[in-house]
Amino acid sequence: MVRFATTAAAKGWEELCRNAEPNTWNAWVVMTERPTDTQDNTSRHHRLKGHLAHLTVDGVVFDQWQYEVTSGGRIWYFINEERKTVWTTWAGTGHPKLTD
Repeated sequence: MVRFATTAAAKGWEELCRNAEPNTWNAWVVMTERPTDTQDNTSRHHRLKGHLAHLTVDGVVFDQWQYEVTSGGRIWYFINEERKTVWTTWAGTGHPKLTD
């Protein structure tokens, strides 16, 4: 199951769907079927690095992943395996400002 961690992530997803529907669909397939497998498309799908590599939620540390939908569009997510949920933490057509 894929869920949105914030309203902004949900709105960003909608924006990606409007602007890059095929690529956003590919991201959906990866996130729902193989969210940590980078063998198919390593250039677009990988773990985040540095201070963004991990996210702590309710005291639990999760690896944070990125799917590059377009040259600037990104989806960030983490997987709560216990709840079998992929949480989208950021999505949008522009490059995330947190990486600047």
